[in-house]
Amino acid sequence: MSKYELQIFADYHHFYIQDDDEKFGDLSDAWTDEAVSSLLAVSDRVVGVGTARNSDVSVTLETCLQLPEFAPEDWDRINQTALICDTGRLVVAGCTDYFPDALRIEVEPGTYDVLIGYRNLDSVSDNGCEGDDSYFVFIAPKETG
Repeated sequence: MSKYELQIFADYHHFYIQDDDEKFGDLSDAWTDEAVSSLLAVSDRVVGVGTARNSDVSVTLETCLQLPEFAPEDWDRINQTALICDTGRLVVAGCTDYFPDALRIEVEPGTYDVLIGYRNLDSVSDNGCEGDDSYFVFIAPKETG
C-alpha cells in the first residue's frame, strides 16, 4: 500500500490516472455533458477526475489491497469505476502536464477498482480559482467473483 499527497494543476477542470501507455490518454470523446456533471470521464485504461477548480488542487491517492468503505455523508460526491493497467505503471497528472515527467506508480498489471471521494466542492470562489476542495483516490485490485 502506498499513499501520495499531491498538488496537481487541474487545467480544464480535471486530472487523470492512466496506464503508462500514452496512446490511451485521450478522453476527448468521454467528456460528455453527463461526465462533466458527474466529475468523471472513463475509458478502459484512463480515468479523468473532474474538479471544481481550474487550478492547483489537493489530491490524496492511495493504492490498497481493497477499497475502503465510504460513508456518503462524509463526502460531497463519490464515484467508482474500473481501470485496466497492462504496463504495471499508473500515471497521475494534470491534462496539460508533460507526460514523461508525470508521477508513475508501480502496480501489478491487471484490472483495478478506483474509488474517488470529493470534498468541499462548495468552497470554490465565484471566479473558480480559490477554494478548499480536495480529491481522494483509492486504487485496489479488482475483486473477482
